[in-house]
Amino acid sequence: MKKVAFYTLGCKVNQYETEAISSLFEKNEYEVVDFEEKADVYVINTCTVTNLSDRKSRQMIRKAKKINDASIVVVTGCYAQTASEEVAEIPGVNLIIGTKERNKIIDYIKELEQERKQFIAVDNIMKTMDFEELGVDSYKERTRAFLKIQEGCSQFCSYCIIPYARGPIRSRHPEDVISEVKKLALNGFKEVVLTGIHVASYGKDIKNTSLIDILQRVHQVEGIERIRLGSLEPTTITEEFIKVAKTLEKLCPHYHISLQSGCDMTLKRMNRKYSTGEYKKVVGLLRSNFTDVAITTDVMVGFPGETIEEFEETYKFLEEISFAQMHVFKYSRRKGTPADLFPNQVEPEVKDYRSNRILELSKKNTFLFNNRYIGSTVNVLFEQELKDDDSMMEGLTPNYIRTLVKGPKDIKGNILRVKLIDAHEDYVYGDIMFRD
Repeated sequence: MKKVAFYTLGCKVNQYETEAISSLFEKNEYEVVDFEEKADVYVINTCTVTNLSDRKSRQMIRKAKKINDASIVVVTGCYAQTASEEVAEIPGVNLIIGTKERNKIIDYIKELEQERKQFIAVDNIMKTMDFEELGVDSYKERTRAFLKIQEGCSQFCSYCIIPYARGPIRSRHPEDVISEVKKLALNGFKEVVLTGIHVASYGKDIKNTSLIDILQRVHQVEGIERIRLGSLEPTTITEEFIKVAKTLEKLCPHYHISLQSGCDMTLKRMNRKYSTGEYKKVVGLLRSNFTDVAITTDVMVGFPGETIEEFEETYKFLEEISFAQMHVFKYSRRKGTPADLFPNQVEPEVKDYRSNRILELSKKNTFLFNNRYIGSTVNVLFEQELKDDDSMMEGLTPNYIRTLVKGPKDIKGNILRVKLIDAHEDYVYGDIMFRD
């Protein structure tokens, strides 16, 4: 049996796509092995969000060929899409596929086996108007299932290369979404996470559907007990959205709402489509309508032109909102984006300082959020063994509190009642209270 190995960089969408490509290989009688093992085919699913992502992608491409010089090396994903000629110059690359036509990968491999010459399958993604079906029937791990329902982005934030890597917004047909959700439920999944490059855009390119519509339909699928949403824009959360969301018991009270900056001047330079006032209103709507809601976010520091005053304005805004968690990123210049040419680029040491300050605030706020639930009994979906201690199992509450308990491995994939007893910065210890 032939062997294939995968290495995935970047976002949850990339992880989903790797899982889908893996399924294609398995259906064609390949054995999926660890990337460190000798394989006949290596697939590197790349990211291009930052220059560091590109560098890491190149490293893994070279590593694959070192493991097995006779292997076929396939490079796909965003870096392959935006820099196919650059990727083609890396020694050992056999096949380059961008962010479409991944469903033809097996056919391309068969051609390469007959004639070993480099092949580039990268088209102009900006002219692509169809959603590429790459469904996943089952996952290697029976926990949460990520489900890609949307592709592309038309926001064109001034720092971001992704619209050029993924093309315009395309929504997956509702019937295809529901078909995959039903398969996941039959395979034992209790939670699905609806994700996409800009999932808030779902339905804008097709008639008679929207993000809230597909949520309602997924909610009706028997066997699915939890639905979680990927990252949203604050403009998605309207009173109409909340009115419907309140009727969906399976929808987790966890909203990851991208912020990037708590300063209106910085947001304007970023070409974000909202103000801090609008963002604050959305937070208020969520907290007044959902008990125990967790609001998490992304924050970028060191954007070109970010002054001390602008940073302090952001910091105060973050203090005021008090997020349950914050993902903090230091701005990284990206060739091909407007921000790369902006004046007043911020020095690396300044970015480090600002990042560290917000990370400390994030740790404090996460602890305070977690500590509010000590003594409560909640539902936890158990996902995996703790890497450093296999006697401990870890999982998530509906509002995204990472929970650790002492328990047997067979609770993986199950939702159990757990009493939370001890809070830490990024997790809570608990005791299993009830088990069937």
